[in-house]
Amino acid sequence: MSLARCGAARATAQTPRLGVVSRRTRNASVSGMPFSKRPGRAVSLPRPARAEGLGPSEDLLDGGPPARVSAGPPDPVYRAFLSEDPPPESSRLDAAGSKLGETLGPGGKACLVPAPGQSHRPIVYQTRPLPSVLVLHTGGTLGMSSQALEARDDLEGSPTVFKEGTGGDYTKTLQPGKLLLNLVTVVPELRTFANLEVKVLMNKDSCQIGPAEWIAIAKELDTQRPHFDAFIVVHGTDTMAYTASALSLMLAGFRKPIILTGSQLPLDMPRSDARQNLIDAVTCATAGFSPPHVALEEVAVCFGGQLLRANRTRKTSATIYSAFGSPQYPPLAQLGVGVEWRRDALLQFSSSLGRSQNATYTPRLKLNPNVLRVPIVPGCAPEKAYGDLYARGVRGVVLEAFGVGNMPMSEDDASGWIPWLRSQRDQGMMIYLTSQCESGDMHPELYATGSLAMEMGAQAGPMMTLECAVVKLMLCLAHPNLPLTVPLAGEL
Repeated sequence: MSLARCGAARATAQTPRLGVVSRRTRNASVSGMPFSKRPGRAVSLPRPARAEGLGPSEDLLDGGPPARVSAGPPDPVYRAFLSEDPPPESSRLDAAGSKLGETLGPGGKACLVPAPGQSHRPIVYQTRPLPSVLVLHTGGTLGMSSQALEARDDLEGSPTVFKEGTGGDYTKTLQPGKLLLNLVTVVPELRTFANLEVKVLMNKDSCQIGPAEWIAIAKELDTQRPHFDAFIVVHGTDTMAYTASALSLMLAGFRKPIILTGSQLPLDMPRSDARQNLIDAVTCATAGFSPPHVALEEVAVCFGGQLLRANRTRKTSATIYSAFGSPQYPPLAQLGVGVEWRRDALLQFSSSLGRSQNATYTPRLKLNPNVLRVPIVPGCAPEKAYGDLYARGVRGVVLEAFGVGNMPMSEDDASGWIPWLRSQRDQGMMIYLTSQCESGDMHPELYATGSLAMEMGAQAGPMMTLECAVVKLMLCLAHPNLPLTVPLAGEL
């Protein structure tokens, strides 16, 4: 049976016969053309069900479950579209989920005529505005000119590397408009996810980005927080783990997605990973605005098909596209053909994370950069290698011990680790004891040297990444009332 005959059957089944309706009128009712009445004849047509509480021209907005309908079952078909325009005719589906062009008999899957004794499920369409996303550009390989790189046939695999002596070529005239034009031209898919705005905050090689730049980025994000739904930070890969950890701790409780991304090759190179990383980052940042509505409330790194917690991230490779890993925490999402979210791994500031969390957003925009990483090397005399660090202005040490917190025992030797630690602690040095291993738990109390270090005031807890430990020590030195071993943003 054709769709027109289905419509005719529906009109016969549901319309009170107060007059004669011609075949032309019935066909017009199916095709969407306005009805015209013959002079002197009254025609009564079925009125469509109307959502309660909505005016005749209002759309349902994406703010919760769809409005209930006054007639028919309470579970209308709910379809989301990314455009403010009405959905195209080819994409309209009936209540059974089939296209209108299909032809089946009354009560069939694609026919608009319900089976005898069954009510018809109304179609409710939803239009919604796209979320707004601010892209902060800080530098790195993604926006670099490809002229700074060359293929080296003399090296194994013919890798693409920086030209000798350049260290990266950054366009001095890089401006938001030009960068946004490049993003939209090279990666047009971004427009289907969000309304983008680009701001070039700085344009630096990531090895030049440190505590002063972390504070500048955090201040910008804090200022823009009320104006955007999500944030993308384009950053170089070399120090991305440090910046990501800093933003997660300084802006703990931000409650909006902040995703750092970058690339191993510039955006304008044919085999660049920048395009996919940008698409993946915007996909994750806007996941709360379309099904399956995943609320990301933390700072994360999106790179090489993975979404990782920012303060658990480490750079693990200088050459492959999957350049980052999270040795102590599972990925928040895996991006392939689809996006596989691990909802149980997401940080939710509205609920506790093992212990009571303060859900109030309190930005901490001060850091004390006088922190040093000190690895314990077998046979190394710390007094000779490091001397009096406190006297030279160092105020915090991340001490990288062996295993679960062990170090060489030479208490009688004035040049050993325990005497050196005691001299630094007596002057007020803050010491965080961590491990040279990538994963595992800290138990320094199991060893004599570890126990002595703890008795002297060194602090150790659930192991942080080395990058996060450095940043948190900087934060705690600038905020003395902030405990070093209490989690702020899922870093412990």
